[in-house]
Amino acid sequence: MLWLVRTGRARTRGELQSYTGLSRSTITQRLDVLRAAGYLRACGVEGSTGGRPAELLEFDTGHGVVLVADLGGNHARAAVVDLGGQPLAEEHEPIKIGTGPEAVLGWVDGAFQRVLARAGWDAGQVRGIGVGVPGPVEFDFGMVTQPPIMPGWDGYPIAERLRRAWQRPVYVDNDANLMALGEQTANHPDCPALVLVKVATGISAGVVIDGQVYRGIDGGAGDIGHIRLYEHREARCECGLYGCLAAVASGLALAQRLTAAGTPTSSGAELVERIRSGHAEAVHLARTAGKLVGEVLSTVVCMVNPAVLIIAGDLADIHFVTGVREVLYQSALPRSTRHLEVGTSRLGSQSVVIGGHAMVVDQVYAPAAVDAELARMMPAAEPVTC
Repeated sequence: MLWLVRTGRARTRGELQSYTGLSRSTITQRLDVLRAAGYLRACGVEGSTGGRPAELLEFDTGHGVVLVADLGGNHARAAVVDLGGQPLAEEHEPIKIGTGPEAVLGWVDGAFQRVLARAGWDAGQVRGIGVGVPGPVEFDFGMVTQPPIMPGWDGYPIAERLRRAWQRPVYVDNDANLMALGEQTANHPDCPALVLVKVATGISAGVVIDGQVYRGIDGGAGDIGHIRLYEHREARCECGLYGCLAAVASGLALAQRLTAAGTPTSSGAELVERIRSGHAEAVHLARTAGKLVGEVLSTVVCMVNPAVLIIAGDLADIHFVTGVREVLYQSALPRSTRHLEVGTSRLGSQSVVIGGHAMVVDQVYAPAAVDAELARMMPAAEPVTC
């Protein structure tokens, strides 16, 4: 019942009866439990059609807050978000993920405390924590496995480390997955299939099908940066193999190529600055990289047949996206692209935060999780399924 109200499928007792088939007395009993626990609240009445107007119900977003950490290759962001998805306070720091889990997560602990204080909430009101990282994640275990750009993190128990510190549920996912979920939640809620490609220090993708992130058997879905291109088999990738898409089209790879061409460029961020200033070679490299990514995406689009394709990350500028479009529409089957919307991220730097919030809320307020929490809160009472 909470899920039905929270997702907007039902807003009155009558609609809950229609969805569940339960009697009005049972509906009332279970609603009383949810309201007493702070999960639901009244928000006015429905327009009258002649009888007594029906009371409207909504998810109580004052029930608590969610903490989200967005950890990128060269940055870290910590945010506190209310249950309705509104960011309340955040902190950003240029921290390299390669400094290792203890240093990075130590900063996260401190930043969480600071943003909570600024937003006027305390640790006891946190309902869950979400973390986005730039590597493949085994979701059920909350750890990364063999991450190419995260030295020292392989097998590190991120979720357990933060769970011990905060005594709250912790969920970890690949940042591209969370970006895709954020865009789908905020801007494409009715989209049945969405693909987001993040092009920054590395290249990865997130796939959302029917509102759920598709992660694959062990978190490896969407790792398109390591699809190998035969014509570039001499390019060595950070993963140790040769010919990977990321080795020739990521921000790091393009910065290295621009440096080799005579324009010292130390990072993907500096590369982006040169592209935006109109540096001819940087613009050429961006468009060429877009074409390579478009070549790979033509296969992805034919296989997944998404309604929306989003290009995100530091390199998602007009030159790169033009290159993607040019090859994608030439190479993919017309049937796969006739209803395809191709665009850039609307959420920008907030996409991981919004996606992380959605991930935590979906997990913490799932029916089974709520039933378990109610049983814990009211152990002496007869179990009630809500």
